[in-house]
Amino acid sequence: MPTELGHGAARGDVASRAPIERLGRTTAADDGRLVGGWIGAGGAGDPEHVAITFHDRTVTYRELDHRSTRLALALLARGLDRGARVASVTENHPEHVVLLFACAKAGLILAPLNWRLAPDELRLQVELFDPSLIVVSATQWPRVTTDPAIARRLIVHLESLDDELVAPDARGDLPSIDEQDGLLLIATSGTTGTPKGALLTHANCYWTNRSLDAAIPMTGDDVVLQVLPQYHVGGWNVQPLLAWWRGATVVLESSFDAPRVLEAIRHHGVTTMMGVPTTYLMLAQHPGFDDADLTSLHTVIVGGAAMPRTLVDRWRERGVAVVQGYGLTEAAPNVCCLAPEEAAFRPGSVGRPYRYVEVDIRDLNGDTVEGAGRGELWVRGPNVFAGYWRDPVATARVMVDGWLDTGDVAERDGDGFYRIVGRTKEMYVSGGENVFPVEVERVLTAYKDVAEAAVVGVSDATWGESGAAFVVPRRGADINVDALLVHCRTHLAAFKVPRSIEVVDELPQTHIGKVNKAALRLRKNGAL
Repeated sequence: MPTELGHGAARGDVASRAPIERLGRTTAADDGRLVGGWIGAGGAGDPEHVAITFHDRTVTYRELDHRSTRLALALLARGLDRGARVASVTENHPEHVVLLFACAKAGLILAPLNWRLAPDELRLQVELFDPSLIVVSATQWPRVTTDPAIARRLIVHLESLDDELVAPDARGDLPSIDEQDGLLLIATSGTTGTPKGALLTHANCYWTNRSLDAAIPMTGDDVVLQVLPQYHVGGWNVQPLLAWWRGATVVLESSFDAPRVLEAIRHHGVTTMMGVPTTYLMLAQHPGFDDADLTSLHTVIVGGAAMPRTLVDRWRERGVAVVQGYGLTEAAPNVCCLAPEEAAFRPGSVGRPYRYVEVDIRDLNGDTVEGAGRGELWVRGPNVFAGYWRDPVATARVMVDGWLDTGDVAERDGDGFYRIVGRTKEMYVSGGENVFPVEVERVLTAYKDVAEAAVVGVSDATWGESGAAFVVPRRGADINVDALLVHCRTHLAAFKVPRSIEVVDELPQTHIGKVNKAALRLRKNGAL
């Protein structure tokens, strides 16, 4: 293995807190804003308390702190400087948590990549983030290492990080870390379809979790069920990181499976969890839901999309409080929160801003809308991201004087409660996954028989929204829809593949010659 893995830019002079085992001495005390110290804080009262439960395995706070420090020192010893990226391709796994805290202590940036992506999509993100190291789980190893463009980089197995990287006598000093240093690089896209990386700092994570704890307090007695994938910001920053900061136990599920989740709630005494509406719909629709033991479960958090009133009521009937809200990756992600007691009186609302978060509604002229009204939603606060990775132009498009333009249209009532009523962007959310139509359209028009394509998000009873595609055949060609779907599955992640494809003679246009997607959306919803 090469001595040097890569370099990043150092900055700041605030150090990470020394861990329980004191393997890595730091130069200053952590004031709480540096994520690397959270495991030490969470395990301070009882280092033998279980931090992670994963299938039949448990990891204590002492072990997690000890191993993450050793790994941090190993990464530094092999040449990774502050600011270097470590990419990962893995399902939820305890070793992934070790890696995250190692990066936090070493001043590195973890870029968790979506393992569901097609090879072409994954390659684009690897090229953009330019990681010094890629960590891959055993299940993802074959598909990642068969891509020559990725395989030429240094790749190690997730499950054997210690064996491959850590020296038995690992010792040394951890670097000084600044709260504005990057920690998480979460892949996202935009209306251009070009992949981007939202850079979240230690401070972003700190303030998001401070606000979450103020709204939905957590203690060391809580047991958090983690089913959201760790390539999402919610897979870290909505409950799991707060749980480890507060000394709670996190039950990790490698992927979502309704009967297994219901059993995990009973078996582990789960007290709270986070999911998207589809998560709770699939659980509620499972034949065993009515008889499932949910006595320990007091609160569930919903994100990604609005949860139907009937589904909220279904969970409330089982004695579970439902906390709804609104957020986006660039806000790390929490913006608004609706308390359970308000849900019955404000259906469709996403609540009011979290503590430490400011929101503004602006009209088409960019002027603030006072009082009740509708307009584009802007967000400001210490939770707002540092910017898009190596893309100052894209950052400047969404950040103005410290305010983040969400691209969403919101409505505020007289009591200060918000409702998301639309998107200025064409993105739609399918099962909690963001889908940008232009990405799908590019794949559709790459097919030999397709001349034009348009994709819109339409209502879907299972996934919240799904993609409906309209394609115009090339002159003299007949489009085989089944073959076109195979083409899409080859080049797109499964959640981006359209649920329906309709062959049309032409696409409707607006008066200025653009594809009239509103007309297509109405046409499809009418057909449903």
